[in-house]
Amino acid sequence: MRRMGFCEEKGSGMDKVIFYNEIYQLPPINIIVDENRTRLTIYSYKTLNKLDKKEKIRACYQHACLKYVSNEKMTNKSLRDRLKIEDRNYSTASRIIRDALVEGVIKEDNPENKSRKYASYLPFWA
Repeated sequence: MRRMGFCEEKGSGMDKVIFYNEIYQLPPINIIVDENRTRLTIYSYKTLNKLDKKEKIRACYQHACLKYVSNEKMTNKSLRDRLKIEDRNYSTASRIIRDALVEGVIKEDNPENKSRKYASYLPFWA
């Protein structure tokens, strides 16, 4: 497969999938790992209001992962840009971030920082 140009050895395939998923403003991908296979589901466009809570948390996590591999950190502003949330509705992004923190899929970059305005976040594994 590699010699035919269908795959690569760098391991950046998932990064590319999530990157293009964000560019086209698609809902987060769903990855299910079974015993013998891994299934990946890509969904068609949905507005933020049509996403359920788990999808919003998954979008937040995937955004944090993409930012991390790009040597950046997720912020409230970057999540608003990803989900096309208007600046005046920053509390919507804050709620999604809070839910993702409770689920344990992201963590604060600097827990000693008490300022919510300048907070940044990383995936839980970083």
